[in-house]
Amino acid sequence: AVIFVLAVTVPLNWLLDQYLLQEGALSWLGPEYADYNLSFLSFILFIATIATMVQLVEIVVEKFSPALYNSLGIFLPLIAVNCAILGGSLFMQAREIPSLGLALNYGVSSGIGWFLAILAIAAIREKIRYSNVPPPLRGLGITFIITGLMGIGFQSFGGMLTGGDDSAVPVEETTVELQIKEEKKEDKEEIDEQSVTYNEVNLVQE
Repeated sequence: AVIFVLAVTVPLNWLLDQYLLQEGALSWLGPEYADYNLSFLSFILFIATIATMVQLVEIVVEKFSPALYNSLGIFLPLIAVNCAILGGSLFMQAREIPSLGLALNYGVSSGIGWFLAILAIAAIREKIRYSNVPPPLRGLGITFIITGLMGIGFQSFGGMLTGGDDSAVPVEETTVELQIKEEKKEDKEEIDEQSVTYNEVNLVQE
């Protein structure tokens, strides 16, 4: 259900962001609306879209699979307040994804990533159930520690090269730094040439 909600809400929120929220997004209504910026409404509209889709999923599951609906219980409507759902839309907005297809791909991939993370945590907790965990860390304590360590592991993927124009930025910065160093070196040499030592002053006076 989370994968489905992410796959639907991220593209829908992309459309809202492109044609309603961004600065200049309302230019399709006329040139007088080109300067409007409604990005401050992002949270409200994104949450409303997510809540609507979760309710739709709940209705469909209840109608076509009552057994699954009863087994999920309160956890199905709680998807609406899952931070991963809202985070997918907010990261989509922050990364300025250029097309609807990429937004759909991002939503599906985010849902799969969330599923793999939850699956890994569930598997580790199953192993811990039969392990000798110190009494103060049993329950939520060891779960938080495991989640933090997994977060560090997933964060390492952020250092992978993504290609595109991002790789050119460090080269440009390095070139600028070299130019600044060369200019400073030339200025220093010029100052040294124009400087007069104490001995030279004494020789001139004599």
